[in-house]
Amino acid sequence: MIENKIDSFEKKRVWLALLPSIVFVSLLWISFAMNAAGLFGSDFSQFGILPREIKGLRGIVFSPFIHSSVSHIASNTLPLLILIQFLFYFYSKIAFSTFAYLWFLSGILTWIIGRGYYHVGASGIVFSIMFFLFFSGVFRKSIQLIAVSLIVAFVYGSTVWSIFPIAELVDSSISWEGHLAGTLSGLVIAVALRHQGPQKIEKVWEDEEENELDEISEN
Repeated sequence: MIENKIDSFEKKRVWLALLPSIVFVSLLWISFAMNAAGLFGSDFSQFGILPREIKGLRGIVFSPFIHSSVSHIASNTLPLLILIQFLFYFYSKIAFSTFAYLWFLSGILTWIIGRGYYHVGASGIVFSIMFFLFFSGVFRKSIQLIAVSLIVAFVYGSTVWSIFPIAELVDSSISWEGHLAGTLSGLVIAVALRHQGPQKIEKVWEDEEENELDEISEN
């Protein structure tokens, strides 16, 4: 009976964690469809991040909703669905604030270090969540969270090359600065929030428990 209740609770947690990722990705696709239909005018990319320009600051908020093509938004869709669900499942108590921190910090860093053209897309958020999950699991020394870190590293490790300037030589349209900004954001927020949210469960050995009981009885 108790096990059934636990299973039911865990299933509910999984679905609740999936909800934010579905909502966010749906907003991205709705924005893309509206842009494709011309509802935002002829050049929605002007709302992207334009580094070191005051008007480019608005891109910190709007750039994740701007994608240049179907392949561009499609490449971000599955990672966002998975990573946001991981974030909200394993870090549920701090997930909303963490997501906001990662979003804005990755945008700010892109604005600081980016090349002088508009940077658009949600890949900065993808990289920020990915590296937050990786580093946060390592810092907390929790077996469960470290396992999540290893899964993330295994699935998305091949994309790490795109945080380096060499990515520009492979494809000039890749914003390696946005990817690097996301990576740094994930590391910074993982350090800043390492004492918040889930922590490693410390084991109390039997002899320690007995000593504590003896001390209590003596008092």
